[in-house]
This record gives sequence, structure tokens and C-alpha cells, in this order.
Amino acid sequence: MEALEAAAGEVSKDEIMKLFQAQRDAFHAELPVSFGARMDRINRTAQMIIDHQDDLCEAVSSDFGHRSGVQTVMTDLMSVVGHAKDHKKNLKKWMRPEKRKMDFPLNLLGASGQVEYQPKGVVGVIAPWNFPINLAFDPAIGAFGAGNRVMIKFSEFCPETGELVKKLVAEYFSPEEMTVITGGPETGKSFSEIPWDHLIFTGGGGIAKHVMAAAAQNLTPVTLELGGKSPTIVGPDADVQKATQRIAMGKMMNAGQICLAPDYLLVPHDKEEAVVSGIVASVSEQYPTLIANDDYTSVINARHKDRLQSLIDDALAKGAKQTIVNPGDEDFSNTNSNKMPLTVLQDVNDDMRVMQEEIFGPILPVKTYRNLEEVIDYVNDHDRPLGLYYFGETESDKRKILDKTISGGVTVNDVIFHIAQHDLPFGGVGPSGMGAYTGPDGFKEFSHAKAVYRQPKINIAKIAGFLPPYGATTDKTMKQQMKL
Repeated sequence: MEALEAAAGEVSKDEIMKLFQAQRDAFHAELPVSFGARMDRINRTAQMIIDHQDDLCEAVSSDFGHRSGVQTVMTDLMSVVGHAKDHKKNLKKWMRPEKRKMDFPLNLLGASGQVEYQPKGVVGVIAPWNFPINLAFDPAIGAFGAGNRVMIKFSEFCPETGELVKKLVAEYFSPEEMTVITGGPETGKSFSEIPWDHLIFTGGGGIAKHVMAAAAQNLTPVTLELGGKSPTIVGPDADVQKATQRIAMGKMMNAGQICLAPDYLLVPHDKEEAVVSGIVASVSEQYPTLIANDDYTSVINARHKDRLQSLIDDALAKGAKQTIVNPGDEDFSNTNSNKMPLTVLQDVNDDMRVMQEEIFGPILPVKTYRNLEEVIDYVNDHDRPLGLYYFGETESDKRKILDKTISGGVTVNDVIFHIAQHDLPFGGVGPSGMGAYTGPDGFKEFSHAKAVYRQPKINIAKIAGFLPPYGATTDKTMKQQMKL
């Protein structure tokens, strides 16, 4: 049965609210949340993943129709364990209050101030299907590190994984610490309407608008991790062989079903054929066959496959040229699999849907350019992307791209790798998201930065003339303060 048709039963808003309230009450009773309690929850999360990695890989593969177990470990499970290790190394440092400078003359009179990072309470996590373990439990670890409790809405497109994760979390955690909810769109809608202390959603921009609107009713702070069309720029002096090998690896991973996947290429007009040939050669080397290849992941379901094929058909009808990368010359029409070969599209333009919509699959459009100013103008004329990738060696060209384009994150001379660095923030900008998490940025995202000011014993208001009745001292203080 397709994952799309296997959604778990819906969970009512009342049921979700009861679980939320139980976590909220437990959170308040525990304050302040110690370093030990935070790390215990983080370690249990990681140990749960380590103990059950084979079962998790099998469940994810079943939900996809087939997914590489190696890629599940690399992209889903290793990230969670790495995130836990990063907290083990750094959390004590992040938790320390930050001293801040006091304004003159208060600093001379004994006043002091600091920022204390306090947990917000209960964090809701709405996780997507493409990396169901990573994008559920990476935010959970960040929330635990900040001292919060966690409730996860698991994607209905991964029903087997959802049921397994729900069972495992119940074994490793009390429901007042962390709990998992499965269910379909109605459950998701109800989940987004809960008055969370913080809500993080990972998914598409269309649904994100509904999530944000629901959160606004409770003035819930949100982190949105979306996607969009991440451009991959092959610079004028790029090593084409190295660039195409790395682009092929990033694009074919998870069959392109990655929010940070290279969405389209921008290549010098005189290197177009060399780049396309390099992509074909690299894919053929990495995946000599596709249908029975355990390393190559399936498209999640038939509906998504049909959407991808419609993008190709639309582009071809509007004048695009296709290169289907099918190294084993396999017959994809004679199989029940939802696997798709990579389709490289040339002669693309913005009238084509493939250049308007996030692709999220094994399709790679190629646009040509004559100078980097043209590239910069094109990128800036479109929505801010979640990721941007540049291949090239000239430092001034790299600097030009970094300075003149805006994106959630950048990897230079590779693709996607910036998300694997735990000390770097992961997040989008504008249509590709808001807020960021992982590392110290995630700690702050899920914390409330509380200002604490301590007044000295001396009566500051009286000395400064701020205590009525106002007079000459007041005038003198205001004149001093109203100067640059």
C-alpha cells in the first residue's frame, strides 16, 4: 500500500491538548531544568536511535517502497547522534548566563545585568516525510538542550516509521517528556492550533502559511524550515569533473527528495555540454543500475512520481531538451517501482513549471549564463533559496556571490554539506523559512533570552532627577543624554 494511502487515524485537538497540558504542568514543576536532566533526555534520544537503527532503516525503506539503508544511516540517524554529541560537548557553555555592559554611570554605581537563557516550555515539532528521523529528532534534541518538553507530529506519509517511532519513544520517555502523535491532515491542523511555547515546522511553503496562520492565533513563536529552488552555480573557472561528481552525488541522494538538493544549475554557456556530460558520467559511475540497486532510493509514492513526470512533460512541451540518465538502459515502464531515473533538462525558461516549483525529485534543469552579474540578477529576481552552491576557485568570484546574493546557507565547492556542520545554523530566509536551529543557534532559538538587571542600593532615580518633582537636575540629565 502506498504511504499516501496509509495515513494513521486522526487524533482530536482535545487529545493533543491533554498531552500538551500534562507536559506543561510537568515542565513548570521541574523548573529550573538542570544540565543533567537535559543531557539525560538528549542521550536517551540518541541511544534510542543507536539501539534500533536496523529497525528504523527497514521501516523507512518500507514507507518509501525502497530507500537505501546506508543513506538512511548517513542522512537521518548519524545527524541525530552527532547533534547529541555536540550538545554533550557544548551545552554547559551555552547555558551560562551572559554578562552585559551597563550604561554609564550605572556601571560605576554597582548596577549589573545579564542574559539568562530560560526554557520556553513545550515545543511542538511538525516533521516531514523525506528525512523522518532526522527532522523529527534533531529539533527535539535542540529543544531538550534548551530545557523544554517535546511533542512530535509525525508525517502520515511514513506510517510504518511513525508507528515504530511512536512505540520507541513511549519505551524511552514518559509522555510528559516527549511523545509522538501520528495522523493525517486533520491531526496536523489541530496540532498547529495548540498554544505551543514554540512550534517548528519543516515542509512546503503552502502548508507553512496555514501553520503560521494557526500559530498566530496563539501568538506562538515559530521556526519554519521550508525549501525552494536552491541554485547551483558552476563558476567560470570551476573544475567541471569535480563539480559534476559532487552535484550528481547531492542530486541523486534520496532521489533528490531533499529540501537542500541542487534544484537547478547555472553554467557558463561554453561549458554547458561538458557539464551535462559530466553529470551523466558521474551518475553512471555512482549508480550503474537503478531499479534493483539498493543504493538508489525510490520516489515516495505514485502521486509524487506523477507530479514529477508532469514537470518533465510540461518542460518538453514548452521547448526543453531532455537527457534521461539511465546507465543500465532499464525499462522503468515495466515495473511497479516508483523509482525514476535522473532527467537533465536543457533550454529551460521561467515559463516552465520546473523553473517555478520546487522539484523535490530526480530532475535537474540547466540554465546558461555569460557573466556572474547575470547569475546574481537571476538569483535575486527569485525567492530567497534555502541553499546556494558555488563551484570555482577565484576568491573575488566567490566573494561576489556571497556578498551579492541572499540565501539560507551556502556551500562552496560542494552541495548540501553546510547542514552537516553542527556549529553552523540551519535555516532559511523569506519564502525558504524563518529562524534557524542546530548548535548554539538552536539553543537560542528554543530558549527565552531573559534580561536580568540588578539595581544598586543607591537611589538612581533620585540622583538622576527622574523622581518627581522634576527640576534642574532633571534638565541637566536630559541635556547630557540627548547628545551623540
